[in-house]
Amino acid sequence: MRGLNKTTFNADRTQARIQGGALIEEVIAQAYANDAQIITGNCNCVGNMGAALGGGYGNLMGLYGFSVDNIISLEVVLANGTAATVSANQHPDLWWALRGAGHNFGIVTSAVMKSYPTPKPKNMAWTGGLFYTEDRIEGVVQAIQDLVLKEPMNVFLYYTTTGPPTFNATVLVTPFYFGTEAEGRKAFQSLLALKPYKDSTAHIPYNEWNTAANSFCIKGGRKPSYGAGFANMVPATWRAIWNAYVDFLKLPGTQFSSILTECYSLTYAQSIMKSSSSFANRDVRFNGAAIPNYQDPNLDREAEAFGNKVRALWRSTDSFPTNRTYVNFAFGDEPNDVVFDTSTARLKQIKQQYDPQNVFNQYFDIQPAS
Repeated sequence: MRGLNKTTFNADRTQARIQGGALIEEVIAQAYANDAQIITGNCNCVGNMGAALGGGYGNLMGLYGFSVDNIISLEVVLANGTAATVSANQHPDLWWALRGAGHNFGIVTSAVMKSYPTPKPKNMAWTGGLFYTEDRIEGVVQAIQDLVLKEPMNVFLYYTTTGPPTFNATVLVTPFYFGTEAEGRKAFQSLLALKPYKDSTAHIPYNEWNTAANSFCIKGGRKPSYGAGFANMVPATWRAIWNAYVDFLKLPGTQFSSILTECYSLTYAQSIMKSSSSFANRDVRFNGAAIPNYQDPNLDREAEAFGNKVRALWRSTDSFPTNRTYVNFAFGDEPNDVVFDTSTARLKQIKQQYDPQNVFNQYFDIQPAS
């Protein structure tokens, strides 16, 4: 599949055909070279199609919606070995299922997605790092909770370390504003007013927006992800998570571990009906992931305990009646209802039609309806 890595555009650059093996970094590079934008995820080494089929959060979703909202058609190899073009007018049930649970219904060899012509001088955003000492946690968390994110904005919160030689735990916020630096600083004034001890933000081009996250692409080691969705940022919860994080870092070999939460402008995405696709998380404001990062398998038990503790803390104040987790952030022990929510029952029915032998059962196994 990695050999299928091309991204090509139609004449007016309003549509792009993206092959199934293309990485996010490759898609962005082609879009930038062609004076265009495509909604992608934020981690360069991830397969673009895998991220998109789970829903597809990204820097530009405040303007364009989720990746699933930008798919026009899909070329799919089905469980019976046949190839099919899937769109709103061709196999509409499968079209609904693929956009949110696509990993369970076939092999997507290519997709036609919406593309947005954008000349390079305008294809710029203000983003980067704002670093805070731990005494600012409550203020930072409350500021993020209170932020009204406009369409060009998103914000991430990390617990991470300062790196070598000391690997001290620190608080990192990465604001994002598609526009000028002055506009960005004004939009995020509430966070800047908390006086970060380091400001590494800059006005940078589209093809560099994801660069700061390249540390997540380093191969090797053990990096499970324990994810949870939640409706509110609660300062007391984040203080407890900080304490758990600092305790875990005391174990030798855990210094590259991190905790992250993503928050996007959802106004446009929520204007699209939840029933339009199987993706079920339009109502989830925050998505968090605890990622213990280590080499020694003897730390598996401690890493599992740490990940489960952080996940439980998020869920304790998530403001949802049932647990919710974005499928691409999930650990793997979640039942279908947690990652697919109200889409689960219909997904089982469609599974019975298109994959009755459950060939595609490797990722949040959806059992065909009996």
